[in-house]
Order: sequence, then structure tokens, then C-alpha cells
Amino acid sequence: MNLLKNKQDANDLTDAQTYMNQVYESVEIRNPNEKEFLQAVRSIFKSLLPVFTKNPTYMEKGILEQLVEPERVITFRVPWVDDNGMVKVNRGFRVQYNSALGPYKGGLRFHPSVNLSIVKFLGLQQTLKNSLTGQPIGGGKGGADFDPKGKSDNEIMRFCQSFMTELAKYIGPDTDIPAGDIGVGAKEVGYMFGQYKKIRGSFEAGVLTGKGLGYGGSLARKEATGYGAIYFVEEMLKQKGLSLNGSTLVVSGSGNVSIYAMEKAIQLGAKVVACSDSDGYIFDENGIDINTIKQIKEEDSNRINEYLYTHPQAQYFDGCSGIWSIACDVALPCATQNEIDENAATQLVANGVKAIAEGANMPNTSEAIDVFLDNGILVGPSKAVNAGGVAVSSLEMAQNSMRMSWSFEEVDAQLQGIMKTIYQNCIIAAKEFDQEGNLIAGANIAGFQKVADAMMEQGVV
Repeated sequence: MNLLKNKQDANDLTDAQTYMNQVYESVEIRNPNEKEFLQAVRSIFKSLLPVFTKNPTYMEKGILEQLVEPERVITFRVPWVDDNGMVKVNRGFRVQYNSALGPYKGGLRFHPSVNLSIVKFLGLQQTLKNSLTGQPIGGGKGGADFDPKGKSDNEIMRFCQSFMTELAKYIGPDTDIPAGDIGVGAKEVGYMFGQYKKIRGSFEAGVLTGKGLGYGGSLARKEATGYGAIYFVEEMLKQKGLSLNGSTLVVSGSGNVSIYAMEKAIQLGAKVVACSDSDGYIFDENGIDINTIKQIKEEDSNRINEYLYTHPQAQYFDGCSGIWSIACDVALPCATQNEIDENAATQLVANGVKAIAEGANMPNTSEAIDVFLDNGILVGPSKAVNAGGVAVSSLEMAQNSMRMSWSFEEVDAQLQGIMKTIYQNCIIAAKEFDQEGNLIAGANIAGFQKVADAMMEQGVV
């Protein structure tokens, strides 16, 4: 009896593997040269094999074929005029990836690297991330290959207005709700909201999140992604009987996510010894002064090397990759995708790292993840670790709908609860499918199952 069952299990596994290989091959053929998107698909597929083995109905209903294809991809030109009167043209994107759980929800990224592959990978990640939050929101992502760095406020305003003039045709409080991301903060959101309001002729507060507090924004939204990441790290460390209190952290980046992850970690007793920007990184063995970083980055908009002017004992190094050579207990890559490669991962392991938490989207290469997992290092995947931002965006939408505002403490308490629930759901899903302790598998499985079940209940749409 047991032999027959084992043989049947082996057959089911083979069927599922064959099916997933075929789906992935079709994705490769249809999306050539989209390396970031293909990397995201591979990472998710790697976790889902036992799910399809146990639930063949997903195969019969073609859920995977539907999931890897965005519901809608919008590309458009964005003409704008610089301060010298010259016409410039950028390319805008919005990928409305999956609406099984609710209206599309995801940020807008303004950065020269933005292309269709990156926006699709982010949209796929966002779909599973939003599922993990437990909020009624689908997945989307967008942006433009516009670089706000070095632009005047008037140039940024003109670009945002032109961008929103086209994007406004496709979004709305019950359709698609963009937010900020890299290169898009409260200022840019404000310019876009103003243009949307002008086009629509009405005040629809719920169409964008990350707004200013004076016109529908939420307290704790700015802090949410960084704080949420640390709340998740707290839960991760408990798994090994460890604590943030007394731990040493290295955090890449010095933007919104990094700053508030550092702030919360320091509040909880950790020592952050390094952070970076696109030019290089600083190392302060006494612990980074977060107030100085805030002054440099949020108020003065200067480069990270300015830290040395007030903290001469610190060291500055050109380039960013060397930051992972610094010994730490916890590494938080919060800058961009694929910033930790196999060599950096090997060095982190050799220096005694205990946990990696992905504050950025897909900051570890697949080879780096293999190094961490092979050495028993805890890895918190981005779709779980950085879900705090979109979770509080959803809370902002709720406040907008009710025409009310919650206190910082109320929002922060809800954020903590959401992050703890995400962690527990990842642990439960991993254990259910014989991958106990693997948070990457757990996040992919938990996020996927909720979306897949909703898709099946709604039929082919």
C-alpha cells in the first residue's frame, strides 16, 4: 500500500514538474531578454512545485499560465519641457498585473533603469506581496525611465503632470491606485495628484497613496516600509533565539526604506554600522547617527559622504558592492535588485551573518540565495519583508474612504500586526509543503495560493 502511494506521489511530482517546465519555457519564448521578469518567475516557480503536486486542479484550470501574463500592459510617451525650453521625451509604463483580490495597487518608479522587464517583475512580485498583506488589493506597478536626480522642482513638476495626463485614463480609486517607489516621493505624488484632480474635475483622494498629510495622506506611511521590515526581522530572529537588541546591522541604501529601517532597528537596540547611496558607502564602527543621515538625505538632499564632515571617525568608500564585506549579524539590502551576488553572499556567510532581510525588491541573485540557504542562513524575501509599505497604503485608502485619519500609534499598531501575520503565514505555508523554515518558499506559496484560489472562484476572466 505504501509502495503504491509513493509511486503515485512520484508520478504526481513528475507531472507537476513537466507542466511547470512547459509553462516556464513558454514564458521564456514570449518574453525574450526580459531578464528581471524571468528571474522573478523562476524564483516563484521553484517554490511552487509541491503546491501543484498536491493541488493538480491549479494545472487543470491554467492558473499558472494566467498568472505569468499581466492582465494589461500600458506604455506611453511622456513629453515635457526642461528649464531651457527644450522638449524631452521619456517612456512611461503601467502594468496592471492581477486584479483577483482587488483593484491594482503598486508604486511608480522614476529611474533611468526602468523598462518593461523591471516593471513586469515588480508587478508579479507586487501581486504576491499584496496577497500576503491580507488586504483587498491586486497587484500593479509602473514608472518611467525619467531621472529626477539633478532636475529642478519645476522640471519634475512638468514631467509629473505630463506623465499623469496619460496615466489618468487608466487609474481610479476602484480601478488602479498607484503610489511612490524609487524616485517618487511625496512631492512627486503631490504633483501627480494635482494633475489628476484637474483632469477629473473632482477630489478623489483614494486614487494615489503616499500623499501629503494635508490632503488625505496617512501618518506612518513614510516610515511603513522600513519599520515593517524590522518588525519582520524581529520575528525572523526569534526563530533562532536571537534578538535585534545588541545585533550589528549593515543596511544598503539611504532612501526612505533604509532610513526608517535603520531608525527602528536603532530604537530596538541594534547598532547599524554601514549604509550607502549610489556613489559609495560609509562605515561607522561606533554606529550610524540616524539623525545625521536624515539631515543629509531628507533635508539637504546631499550625498552620503557628507556624513564624514560631522563624524570624522567614520570611513567612506567609493562604490557600493564593498558594503557587504563588513561583518554583521543582519544584512538588509534596501537599495535595488540583484545587489548581492554569489561572491558577496559568500563573504557575508564567512563573516558570520545570521539573517538576510530583503528591503529592496529581489536584491539577491538566485546564486546568492542558494549560498545563504545552503549555509542555513535565514532569508526574508522582499515580498514579505517590504510589504509594510503597501499594507499602510491600503490603510491610507481605508481612511480616505471613511473620510477620517488615524493616529500614528493606531497605524503603527496595525502595521506590526500585519507583519507578524505575514511571518506566521509564511512559516505555516512552508511547513505544510515540507519546506519548514524556508521563508522564501513560504512567502511564495502563501501569496500564490490566495491569488490562485480567487482566480479559480472567479473563473477565466
